[in-house]
Amino acid sequence: MEILYLLIPLSVALIFLIVWIFLWAVKSGQFDDMEGPAHRILMDDDRPQSKSAPKSDTPIE
Repeated sequence: MEILYLLIPLSVALIFLIVWIFLWAVKSGQFDDMEGPAHRILMDDDRPQSKSAPKSDTPIE
């Protein structure tokens, strides 16, 4: 039973340490997407986009 007096405060301190390390990593940009912008450049659509769709009187079936 006496060991709980040691283990409970140690586990609480460990939880606070883990939360602090996680928050530090988030604020310092450790989880930023570094590859996403590079992949978006490669997947760029090079076809010119038309400003308006062609108008026709016949319905498309």
